[in-house]
Amino acid sequence: MRIGELARRSGVSERSLRYYEAQGLLRAERTPGGQREFGEWAVDRVIRVQALYAAGLNSRKIAQLLPCLRDTDGSPSEIATAQLVDELTAERDRIDRMIGDLFRSREVLDEVISTARDNLDGLAR
Repeated sequence: MRIGELARRSGVSERSLRYYEAQGLLRAERTPGGQREFGEWAVDRVIRVQALYAAGLNSRKIAQLLPCLRDTDGSPSEIATAQLVDELTAERDRIDRMIGDLFRSREVLDEVISTARDNLDGLAR
């Protein structure tokens, strides 16, 4: 598929897809005319890359771990190093801390909303 179709199917801009390719996160074949051609595997790859970015990983870290993921791009699977596993575990722990912080923030916000509602109810009487 061409880059425009990959962008449409993955919900990611063509510009981002070009960036992913430049960072080694995505690989395209080239037609004789120089146009990018992607296999069906690319849709899942792009969605995974987006999820990893959303988790706070940078492109260097994503490039390190992509070969460990199971997708169907035809690239050889690499065995993760102990260092990579440690780094990814630290990233997961960071995300867990962020989730905890978000829950606490939501609890505070819920408390403020409840107090504000009570105050509004008191004014309406």
